[in-house]
Amino acid sequence: MLSVVRRKAATGALSALIFGKSVHKIRPAVSTRVFPEEIMHYPRGFKHARTFYHLPSAEGSMSMSPIREVGYLQHDANMQIWSRSFCSSGEGDLVEAVVPHMGESITDGTLAAFLKKPGDRVEVDEPIAQVETDKVTIDVNSPEAGVIQKFIAKEGDTVEPGTKIAVISKSGEGVTHVAPSDEKPSEKAAPSPLPPAEEKEKPKPKVETTSMAEKAKESSLPPKSSATEPQLPPKEKERRVPMTRLRKRVAARLKDSQNTFALLTTFNEVDMTNLMKLRSDYKDAFVEKHGVKLGLMSGFVKAAVSALQNQPIVNAVIDGDDIIYRDYVDISIAVGTPKGLVVPVLRNAGSMNFAEVEKEINTLAKKATDGTISIDEMAGGTFTISNGGVYGSLLSTPIINPPQSAILGMHSIVNRPMVVGGNIVPRPMMFIALTYDHRLIDGREAVFFLRRIKDVVEDPRRLLLDI
Repeated sequence: MLSVVRRKAATGALSALIFGKSVHKIRPAVSTRVFPEEIMHYPRGFKHARTFYHLPSAEGSMSMSPIREVGYLQHDANMQIWSRSFCSSGEGDLVEAVVPHMGESITDGTLAAFLKKPGDRVEVDEPIAQVETDKVTIDVNSPEAGVIQKFIAKEGDTVEPGTKIAVISKSGEGVTHVAPSDEKPSEKAAPSPLPPAEEKEKPKPKVETTSMAEKAKESSLPPKSSATEPQLPPKEKERRVPMTRLRKRVAARLKDSQNTFALLTTFNEVDMTNLMKLRSDYKDAFVEKHGVKLGLMSGFVKAAVSALQNQPIVNAVIDGDDIIYRDYVDISIAVGTPKGLVVPVLRNAGSMNFAEVEKEINTLAKKATDGTISIDEMAGGTFTISNGGVYGSLLSTPIINPPQSAILGMHSIVNRPMVVGGNIVPRPMMFIALTYDHRLIDGREAVFFLRRIKDVVEDPRRLLLDI
């Protein structure tokens, strides 16, 4: 009811201030000289302000009478009456960390883990939590430097952009430090001993008879299982963990690919002798000039670009009752990460040289492994290359990455006896596989495409001569 209070009292004085009620008895604790208290107030809805004073008497009674009228105060009906708790921190001391925008096609995510704990110090833009989406993992950063006061959300919650997950105190005041989980309260450490009276009243256990002991012994024996009953492993040796959003998204897309496309795979084998010799001869000069190692993937990317240009139907896609032909080549590179499979895209791969391809692949692979790759870096793509050979796969049938129409699978390089010029010689050989949508691509185009890959990889000079 009151907006301004001014108190003037000596140390040790005892006074009481009560509004709207009468004071009957107030006994002062000590006999000291008491100064009057001056109070200026204006009731809500009135237009005059008055100043009162009150003075406790020796008998404990209190008198309150006006001493002056301050004047006329304009009352505004739109004026807001507000209050705030008295604390040392300022009004804007607390800030909230919210989930950022996660991409055009992503509406929510799962709060995977907190990177900090309540009471930890954080800096501006320092990650405090990670949100796992269908495609990437996004960091939630601190908007201000301060100390984490508390968490609003919990791990495993489904959050949307703008969801508040933590409160940060810029001054670090009012922060409750969480005790370690291994600490146990002292109250539960040991039970209090019983009084002597209760100990006497506690009945003594009766000695079991021989028949009761025998029954207990028989009941403790494990039941005899029949010979035909299967012996299943105990449930204690099993672990149940929820699937990550990325894993669920990959599973759904691959299953949709099987349900939608007419999948068919064709195979061939490639002699890697010339491409490996090219890398061995120029690897030092390549690193010295471009600052990146020359790998085999750049050779297959350039071979895939050439094959897509020769067979444009492989670069096309079905859209309803139409076929969309793309006059550009964006090649997706499948990268396996601890959290799942991601497919970053090489934009305009047809205009890249070997060095640019290697640099871009290294950059995208590092981002994918660190979990910092963005949605834009994985969107689109007209054709996919999957290299299972890095894990030792000898032969496989890859599944198309929707909405693309084909995928190339690379495998491990194995020395095998081959007939060259009428002689049996060892050669480094690799199986390659092309899985394609048979609704759009016929076997003729698929075989010609894979043969072009084989010709370019076995003789990289064809790229220079365009033959």
